Amino acid sequence: MGVPLKQQIRLGMYVLGKKLRGEKRYPLVLMLEPLFRCNLACAGCGKIDYPNHILDKRISVQEALDAVDECGAPVVSIAGGEPLLHKEMPQIVEGFVRKKKYVYLCTNALLLKKRIKDYTPSEYLTFSIHLDGNRERHDASVCQDGVFERAIDAVRMAKQKGFRVTVNCTLFQGESAQEVAAFFDHVNGLGVEGVTVAPGFSYERAPQQEVFLQRRSSKELFREIFRLGKGRRWAFNHSSLYLDFIAGNQNYACTAWGNPTRNVFGWQRPCYLLVGEGYAPTFEELMEETNWDGYGVGRNPKCGNCMVHCGFEATAVEDAMANPLKALLVKLRGPRTSGPMAPEPPILYESPESQSVPLERGSLSSDRSERVA
Repeated sequence: MGVPLKQQIRLGMYVLGKKLRGEKRYPLVLMLEPLFRCNLACAGCGKIDYPNHILDKRISVQEALDAVDECGAPVVSIAGGEPLLHKEMPQIVEGFVRKKKYVYLCTNALLLKKRIKDYTPSEYLTFSIHLDGNRERHDASVCQDGVFERAIDAVRMAKQKGFRVTVNCTLFQGESAQEVAAFFDHVNGLGVEGVTVAPGFSYERAPQQEVFLQRRSSKELFREIFRLGKGRRWAFNHSSLYLDFIAGNQNYACTAWGNPTRNVFGWQRPCYLLVGEGYAPTFEELMEETNWDGYGVGRNPKCGNCMVHCGFEATAVEDAMANPLKALLVKLRGPRTSGPMAPEPPILYESPESQSVPLERGSLSSDRSERVA
């Protein structure tokens, strides 16, 4: 199934309008983090390691609505933390739907049965349920037994009540392509709209750094997964060229401005994955005063192994608009699973020239001793 055609057309028209107006940088998805508190403590999470006075902070309904008006993105991804812990989340979602924004409400689903009565099915609302693989893999990832089955039950319930449902899957070290393929068979068999998938990003605050994939390993894993998926008609909540990218066939630069983040501290520079890079009080300042050239694979050691959709999906969409035939062929044939991979970007921060380029606040000019694995 994937992304519905009506939504694809609207997003395409939005991007086309931006390009016709000559805008180089524009948002595609607002990443809203209305709180950091969660009811799980996952091994690969970098969001919950804050003191209680920060975990108790909440973005208000008005702040959330102002954020989407500021940036104008047609899609909103509401993450956290666990958004269903936010008492005003139904009002936030209702406000976004009223503005005809496509809302992906991310949740671990532990509270969904209790809270689903607070929401109304809509073409603009999708529950994005977090599942990191099969029962054993997911329960180990979230460090709690029984979560997988509760999430699967929540998928069935939300579908029965007429809601759009997707699954959000992050892959970590030790993944078996065969197990991931079986997992995709399972969730697609539940009738979900699609799967959002990416290799896990190595948050500095995450308690277990050894769980994260490196770029080469990620590409090899996805190639094997997609090879096993030939003819199995899996639906993904991605552009075809992003899937081709994670299979190692596209050499894309990060366009983090395509998925700007608004959280309890403000507008986060440059994306929701990096901490300590500073915040902007307004979206306009985020776009105009962030040193975007100081981030991305090869430009910043913190970004060295990133292949997450928040940095590269917007790049893939831009490429698809510029090269629709290429995007169509990949969609029809699937990502290439053999042959040479696209070259990695050069590591600019190791060069003497990069040291002479001043980086703005929140840059990593002092971190040049770190190296990309």
